[in-house]
Amino acid sequence: MKRFVTCEGPAAVLMEDNIDTDVIVRIERVAQGKRGEFAPWAFEALRYAPDGSENPRFVLNREPFRKAQILLTGANFGCGSSREMAVWALDDFGIRCVIAESFGDIFFGNCLQIGVLPITLARPEIERLARIAVAGHPIRVDLRAMRISAMGTTTVAFEMAASIRTLFLEGLDSVDETLRLRAEIDRFQEEDRRRRPWIYGPPRRQPMNAVVSIARQLRRSR
Repeated sequence: MKRFVTCEGPAAVLMEDNIDTDVIVRIERVAQGKRGEFAPWAFEALRYAPDGSENPRFVLNREPFRKAQILLTGANFGCGSSREMAVWALDDFGIRCVIAESFGDIFFGNCLQIGVLPITLARPEIERLARIAVAGHPIRVDLRAMRISAMGTTTVAFEMAASIRTLFLEGLDSVDETLRLRAEIDRFQEEDRRRRPWIYGPPRRQPMNAVVSIARQLRRSR
């Protein structure tokens, strides 16, 4: 997973509630693309007119927000289906951080696995940042300090579980996090095997070296 320490730049404002995963990426695109290919389809229903042309009123089609890495939005963002591709689409587009009043539970979990930082803030705080962001002023998210700042005068603190913060700061997914405990897991298994050998069954035979195996087969064939 990509590390996240700080992120700074224009923040796209999409202050709507209940933006579901089908809005973020349509279901028919899910079977058509692979990770790394979803950028053109992020927010497709909002970005494009029926004839395929860009909707000039949509924030991500306007400068300086075409390359926004931060998204400011409302409540229950990412609700709906559990499709992981919704987070892929944001990540492929270049969104590193979503600041919302609340998130769909499964979407929030997918963000943690893929590396898009989900920050929950009270609505008045988001709206305060949004008033600055709509003018194109950069927003800075500092995960180490757990602060969001803008124009050198507005600073908003946010909270995050220490375990989640560590995952992002160190660029770890849940598998990496488990592997960090490998020595402890191995010690537990060794001790448990001594205490409860019947759980593990008979010892497995170690596979023979391929050369030795072939040599023995040749010897038997003579």
